Amino acid sequence: MVLLANLLNFFTGVGSIPLPARATIANMTPEYGATMGFFPVDQVALDYLRLIGRSDETVSMIEAYLRANKMFVDCNELQTGPVYSSDLELDLTTVEPSVAGPKRPHDRVPLKEMKSDWHTCLGNEVGFKVKPWVKTSLAPGSLVVTKYLEHSGLQEYLNHQGFHLVGYGCTTCIGNSGDLDKSLSDAIVDNDVVVVVAVLSGNRNYEGRVHPLTRANYLASPPLVVAYALAGTVDIDFENEPIGIGKDGKEVYFKDVWPTNEEIEQVIKSNVLPKMFVDTYDSITEGNDAWNKLVVPKETLYPWDPKSTYIHKPAYLENITMTPPGPPSVKDAYCLLSLGDSITTDHISPSGVIKPGTPAAKYLLERGVKPENFTTYGSRRANDEIVVRGAFANIRIVNKLLEGEVGPKTVHVPTGEKHYVFDAAMKYKSEGHDMVILAGDEYGAGSSRDSAAKGPLLLGVKAVIAKGFERIHRSNLVGMGIIPLRFKAGEDADSLNLSGHERFTIDLPRKITEIRPGQDVIVTTKNGKSFTCTLCINTQVELEYFNHGGILPYLIRKLA
Repeated sequence: MVLLANLLNFFTGVGSIPLPARATIANMTPEYGATMGFFPVDQVALDYLRLIGRSDETVSMIEAYLRANKMFVDCNELQTGPVYSSDLELDLTTVEPSVAGPKRPHDRVPLKEMKSDWHTCLGNEVGFKVKPWVKTSLAPGSLVVTKYLEHSGLQEYLNHQGFHLVGYGCTTCIGNSGDLDKSLSDAIVDNDVVVVVAVLSGNRNYEGRVHPLTRANYLASPPLVVAYALAGTVDIDFENEPIGIGKDGKEVYFKDVWPTNEEIEQVIKSNVLPKMFVDTYDSITEGNDAWNKLVVPKETLYPWDPKSTYIHKPAYLENITMTPPGPPSVKDAYCLLSLGDSITTDHISPSGVIKPGTPAAKYLLERGVKPENFTTYGSRRANDEIVVRGAFANIRIVNKLLEGEVGPKTVHVPTGEKHYVFDAAMKYKSEGHDMVILAGDEYGAGSSRDSAAKGPLLLGVKAVIAKGFERIHRSNLVGMGIIPLRFKAGEDADSLNLSGHERFTIDLPRKITEIRPGQDVIVTTKNGKSFTCTLCINTQVELEYFNHGGILPYLIRKLA
């Protein structure tokens, strides 16, 4: 495999990897530091096209085109391959069964070490007791999955274990798997030493995303999810401890129920049929009764509905003049939040459920939305009023200004009062104060959602001063007109003794022609401290966006 300019090209030795596994690897590129993962097309890819219903004529045309352009790979032949600036080799024999968690997709835990990792997560808290109850659900990504699960007879057994179909698409990994049983929820809330864990076959497990009450979330393959459900706990060593007791009274181990690759391949060949894909996708444009009854407006421009709590005309598109505002000034700004390392976009703009009592919940209640219909921040992300109230609303976020308290609140520095982040930001704005955010390394890691930059913009944040930025989020901050500043190597808020109670002034020229990509910028505090940061605007194009107050105002002015 080859890593070049954030493109990971898997080349030699991939012929034995099934296409679904390749798709999973390619999907997880942000977690291993790439923009995209690319597997060359080979016979496995062509076979998959036939499996999902592509005609022999279409597949033959694709193969002929790729071969003519020297883009087809025969993994059984010696490959000369393209030449890259660097190569990375991975011995596939060293790959072992693993899960990922408990807080990030790139925190790999070998399956044999899962039990010890779990005990490390618990921190040896006295009184911990795993509850012998598991909430189960099944949400495939496609109707085709239901067809081959039913055809194989597997769905019957999944139903027996509680894995009933609840819907399709993003569900568990985005907080849509539903509430826990009330008795369990009450026990968790009333007893802080109870640690609840989720095991899911999704691809994201950031804090507060799967469920507000789960403190640890592990990503695993679907069979492993079922295995942990059968065991009823993650506090188990599958290699040496039984999953349970069989009907014959004997202990049943993981190895007793885990199928071989050959058995899996045989079931796939017998039950995953091209006709299933053809029949499903041939009728996909027909919709259903609910979809077909929707009234489609005939206006050329979108008719904004002021009563909608899902789609709202965003404030940052209002009152745009034809003259770019130029670089923003930041003078005597207060620190809205002081954060540590690995603050993800799920911390900044959560996608999970909207909890009662939060600013977003209050907004919805005021508009007649009942609590049972609050749904999630993710589902209401087209409403900027929810985006701004959801900014930093993650229930697991750690803000140093709170001195140990965990949750979506901060301190209004002038008064010392604690408020939800949204309420504190609105208080600062009403007082006419600028705001900045202090952060550690990997600020903005995780899913590259633009709402994680829009939310801070709507709060009134002028700059983020961090030890390091995730590269896509850095770009999104620039695209929203927020100044990204990086501490110099070896420095951060802690080493500079920044408590977050200071007031910050950023010495950035007001004329865009006087600013250079990557230049040094001096930041001073009102109590006399001074330190130098690097301006993380990387290109002249980004400077132009920045001059316009962001990419959206830039585009509007260009189109006008």
